[in-house]
Amino acid sequence: MLRFALALIAVSLAAQDSVFFQKPYLQLGDRPKLSSDEGLDLMWLGHDRDVAWTVRYRVGASWRKAGVKELRRVAVDGTAPHRVFSASLNKLKPGMRFTYTIAAAGKPVFEGGAVARKGANTDSHFVVFGDCAADTAGQRAVANQAYKENPDYIFITGDIVYSKGRVSEYQQKFWPVYNAEKADPLAGAPLLRSTLFTGVIGNHDSQPQPDFAAAADLFGFYRYWSLPLNGPALSVGGKNVPQFKGNEEAQKSFLASAPNYPRMANYSFDYGSVHWTVIDSNPYVDFMDPAFQEWLRNDLKAGARAKWRFVAFHHPPFNSSKAHFKEQRVRVLSKIFEEGKADLVLSGHVHNYQRSFPMTFEVEPGFELTGHSEVPGKWTLGKGPIYIVTGAGGAGLYNPEQNGDPSSYQSFTEKFVSDTHSFTVIDASAKTLKVRQVSAAGKELDSFTLTR
Repeated sequence: MLRFALALIAVSLAAQDSVFFQKPYLQLGDRPKLSSDEGLDLMWLGHDRDVAWTVRYRVGASWRKAGVKELRRVAVDGTAPHRVFSASLNKLKPGMRFTYTIAAAGKPVFEGGAVARKGANTDSHFVVFGDCAADTAGQRAVANQAYKENPDYIFITGDIVYSKGRVSEYQQKFWPVYNAEKADPLAGAPLLRSTLFTGVIGNHDSQPQPDFAAAADLFGFYRYWSLPLNGPALSVGGKNVPQFKGNEEAQKSFLASAPNYPRMANYSFDYGSVHWTVIDSNPYVDFMDPAFQEWLRNDLKAGARAKWRFVAFHHPPFNSSKAHFKEQRVRVLSKIFEEGKADLVLSGHVHNYQRSFPMTFEVEPGFELTGHSEVPGKWTLGKGPIYIVTGAGGAGLYNPEQNGDPSSYQSFTEKFVSDTHSFTVIDASAKTLKVRQVSAAGKELDSFTLTR
């Protein structure tokens, strides 16, 4: 009987695999603001054939039907052609658990559940890490341990998929780990189907001059993610975006399969008591652009209604590692972070964990950013944002030799852990912000609390 039951399960799983190119995952969509009627985008990848999809979801005893949209077809070298589908799960009560089912040609093929976004001044519990999908044991162990935290959502601080954020690399390194069938430190965890994922692009997700002749399947981020579109105005080939080269047909194919490019590079959103301002920190962005700075200032100002304000991007402005130490361009925005009363500034890029003292920074008078990556100036400790580097999500660790060697740290660094993969766990309430750094094995590496 046991063998028969296992055989039935295997047949069931095989049937699901024959239906989905990649199984369902949850996205915020273009929903930057909190609402009394919350919503999420339930997305999945189907094989390149016509299928009559049906999605239903339940809150309490009430079932609703969600309209299904075929967003785009992705056909690139190195990966079988497939289609991206989305169903908007609307009229969700903030913070309420719901279940959903997907049927193909009238036959149920998947069931899952999640929690709707939590409302203003509501406690939230979430996970942050970056530099992750590199197909490593560390990535899988972090995914498994993060799953054990049962987070409301996950934010990735860039370099989501190595080494170029390609469609083929998503298939190999992202979906299998974060949408694994079961939680296992050697495999990953079924996070995507049950947990909202948000994030920001890094240098491996969006190169300054993408060469479509070298790889036609670049920019998996823009083909698969669905995030708010409330960032500064950007246009293809314009300011503050990558400049394409090579294989014009591949460029056209990408743009056809990524209608939200390049707007998702910068955006903001609210969740519970936290306002997030998310910016693209890649070197093609001119941080001195008045329009960019105006959007940043206005967004932080608009976030004043939230109890806590976070800024997130990929390249850390303050970093004690030898690796990437000179990549300091984002420092020129520190005054805006301070004026906007940011509590935490989160980044990745450096593959370890670092925490600064609360600090302010004055750029050296007369300094011009053009052509420079180092930004001289003076920091003052004791007040201002805390800068966190959380880039130990799976890629090879940087500078483990500096672990336990305070003499190698800059004076703004309070905590430095570079010998283990880890992730950040944050509990945000109306009056307290508790931050912990947890290793892939579940050990607490650091903790601190901010109070209002």
